[in-house]
Amino acid sequence: MTGAQQDAAAQQNLQTSFADRHIGTTSADQQAMLDVVGQPSLDALVRTAIPESIHAAPVTDSVIPAAVGETEALAELRAKAARNTVRRAMIGLGYHGTHTPAVIQRNVLENPSWYTAYTPYQPEISQGRLEALINFQTMVSDLTGMATAGASMLDEGTAVVEGMLLARRASKVKGDAFLVDADLLPQTRALLDHRADAVGIALREFDAAEGPTDDQLDGAFGVIVQYPGASGRIVDPSTTIERVHAGGGIAVVAADLLAMTLLAAPGDLGADVAVGTSQRFGVPLGFGGPHAGYLAVRAGLERQLPGRLVGVSFDADGQMAYRLSLQTREQHIRREKATSNICTAQVLLAVMASMYAVYHGPEGLRFIADRVGRTTTALADAARGAGLEVVHDAWFDTLTLRAPGRAAELVDAARERGYLLHLVDADTLQVSVDETTTPDDVTALAGVLGAVDASVPATETAVRDAATGLPAGLLRSSEYLTHPVFSAHRSETRMMRYLKHLSDKDYALDRGMIPLGSCTMKLNAATEMAAVTWPEFANVHPFAPAEDVAGYLDMIGDLESWLAEVTGYDTVSLQPNAGSQGELAGLLAIRGYHLANGDTERTVCLIPSSAHGTNAASAVLAGMRVVVVACDEDGNVDLDDLRAKTAQHGEQLAALMITYPSTHGVYEHDITDITAAVHDAGGQVYVDGANLNALLGHARFGDFGGDVSHLNLHKTFCIPHGGGGPGVGPVAAKAHLAPYLPGHSMAQQADRRTGATAADAGDRLAHAGGPVSSAPYGSPSILPITWTYVRMMGLEGLTRATETAVLGANYIAARLRDAYPVLYTGQDGLVAHECILDLRPLRDSTGITVDDVAKRLVDYGFHAPTMSFPVAGTLMVEPTESEDLAELDRFVDAMLAIRAEAAAVERGEWSAEDNPLVHAPHTASSVISGEWTHAYSREQAVYPLPGISARKYWPPVRRIDQAYGDRNLVCACPPVEAFA
Repeated sequence: MTGAQQDAAAQQNLQTSFADRHIGTTSADQQAMLDVVGQPSLDALVRTAIPESIHAAPVTDSVIPAAVGETEALAELRAKAARNTVRRAMIGLGYHGTHTPAVIQRNVLENPSWYTAYTPYQPEISQGRLEALINFQTMVSDLTGMATAGASMLDEGTAVVEGMLLARRASKVKGDAFLVDADLLPQTRALLDHRADAVGIALREFDAAEGPTDDQLDGAFGVIVQYPGASGRIVDPSTTIERVHAGGGIAVVAADLLAMTLLAAPGDLGADVAVGTSQRFGVPLGFGGPHAGYLAVRAGLERQLPGRLVGVSFDADGQMAYRLSLQTREQHIRREKATSNICTAQVLLAVMASMYAVYHGPEGLRFIADRVGRTTTALADAARGAGLEVVHDAWFDTLTLRAPGRAAELVDAARERGYLLHLVDADTLQVSVDETTTPDDVTALAGVLGAVDASVPATETAVRDAATGLPAGLLRSSEYLTHPVFSAHRSETRMMRYLKHLSDKDYALDRGMIPLGSCTMKLNAATEMAAVTWPEFANVHPFAPAEDVAGYLDMIGDLESWLAEVTGYDTVSLQPNAGSQGELAGLLAIRGYHLANGDTERTVCLIPSSAHGTNAASAVLAGMRVVVVACDEDGNVDLDDLRAKTAQHGEQLAALMITYPSTHGVYEHDITDITAAVHDAGGQVYVDGANLNALLGHARFGDFGGDVSHLNLHKTFCIPHGGGGPGVGPVAAKAHLAPYLPGHSMAQQADRRTGATAADAGDRLAHAGGPVSSAPYGSPSILPITWTYVRMMGLEGLTRATETAVLGANYIAARLRDAYPVLYTGQDGLVAHECILDLRPLRDSTGITVDDVAKRLVDYGFHAPTMSFPVAGTLMVEPTESEDLAELDRFVDAMLAIRAEAAAVERGEWSAEDNPLVHAPHTASSVISGEWTHAYSREQAVYPLPGISARKYWPPVRRIDQAYGDRNLVCACPPVEAFA
């Protein structure tokens, strides 16, 4: 190659589009794959696979701009970020400033070893994050004084709702009333109102200081108390708890974890359930999320817990190991009878919060809390000095101040000085202190409030000498965070190495392909992740005024219009902070629509038998009754059964929930007939958008009969899974459902005092339906990831991504179908973006199970595909467009080698009881220690194919005893002796 040719090649490389970086296979690779599949081109493949009746017309005037490069996209995003004004947020209301330790930001939040992992369904290759989650559970249990905590909730408001539903399940009271503290966070109360109404729960408000009346207690199955209250008031809830218990009810306390280092724990006060958020433990405000909520229970209620729960068990060598416990509670098994529809958590944020506690330890947390309390007292003294009334006699971090007729003036003055306070009404304002508040801030606020001596700066000494405002009778006496993990990693060196030690145990996308079907584990590009920690996005309060968040609202507006276009809908809400909540939001919108039309009897939701369990659980939480529709032998919805069910339930039919492409990994050709049948019966069609990665640019839900759908930005649009969260599950709908999509009473609105105009998005939220998340926009700080992805791909790149994903799945199906039957295909013999491999014949001929194959894949250096969903005894494989041909071939070669190993069992060369599959996975210690007694060699155990040794992943434990962990439930940090 000449110098000129080298220069030209280098220039071409520099001009490579982001889509070419994102998509793993080259055009030459794709042609080789197409030859295997038997299709002439990508376009021909997709046009053959997708039914002609739903092909979208070419878009000639897309609202999605043409793709730009990585540098240009970040420059545009920087310009949007610059339109956000970051002020010192002292609004409080469950959202507080915090210092994220740099060692945690760099080694967790910005580390692909943590953020690209999936939910730890394969515990042997997830021990690092499972240990981090055990730390989180222990932290929450200790601080709340409860026996068992879950592995995080979606946010505080959702945790409170789940606490209410848990109380209803566990209470001895048969009534449908739930008592609500009048001092509950306002956004939580709005969420409770919306969710309670759907399931027939009546909320009764009471004053926690006075306690509920006898009439209020009558028929009440439980109570929620905010501790400390939204106004900053601290009330001893013991008497209320005792009275609720006397009637057989359940007591729920929403507790501030930092305050619990100083105040008596809910468990010590008799509470049955504790709920809240861990946001102020090192997780940025992020305009409202994502943050890890929490839910903890007293002994005896463990099996009522919603969501994820990490427990302790042992592996095949007797080594202690972690796993997800009590999964039979969850929606993927119990469907409409599940304890909750939540199928994920906020793992990445829970890890951050747990490591914040590990890094600071009990003494450090207490010091931070004590300083917050003393700073609040110093501010209270300044307020009194300014002639303001401090409404409450006791406080932790929040003051309610009375300034008759002057509250708005003071809030405005504070904003001019760079501080955001909370305006309660014309006479009342609130100010909240956090760990970032300094003596200089106290001095500045004293001047704003009008203190006479405001010119005298507050000092650290003055703050230190101030008393805390805690009531003497509620001071904490019990210990917390006594496990050695909370005292062993105080130096940055120790902390860095601990985090590295944990991440080294896990398998994430930085190691190799994660071919989980229905999960879309695609690339989370570094450029997409860049803006998450920018202060203009990270340090913004969710209730900041509209004029301070113009950049956020502009970005949100872009995403709403882009997502509406690619789905064929008219409007989009980004509020749901998980796919499960997007489902619920869509179903609640359908419910609202029917009620508005007077169709109160329309409560039946038809759901195919193949559907993800979340669908059924969401329908129940939306107040609907689930009726199952059969599927035929090809995995498609049985059209005859559907028509029979619509006829049977015609006047009661609310909706059909259907996933497209189906959960069986095929494009159903009858989809337009299916949606028409439901519409003809007066129902609405909910199309589950979990598989949108198989449609972009080629078909749109709204064009083939969908009325509403949720999407998964953490699948199709590159938000990382974070080891089990965060996620974003936007809900998109036709215009007639728009008024019933999630709203929020505290969204950024027009300033009614000055007449200033707010962004349209904020006004629309304020006048829409009820909320499904605590914050107006759910988890907006991770929306820059999706914005950047779409901006760098453009519609053409998104379309190419879909085509490549479909090609990858069909390539794997074609190469493996002789070894493992492909269970379902479309009428054309093709699959969509994923394929189901049937391992039941293998089990019948050899005794080798799907579990054995999944665990053996670990020895070959792979995360297993999705096991036994949607059909038991199968593997669902989804390669995504991001994997290159070499990685696809490496997976295929591993699967073929495993089939050959199973064949050796068939031939009798290895017994069914002693072969490398049933003993998988193999740890390093298992092959180097002691006498080797197996019929296969040590090399066959750990290096079954050439090349594995060069990039060997060593699992930290062998196969874990799942049953033991459920029989012997331990969900907190085990003693050090357990590791001996």
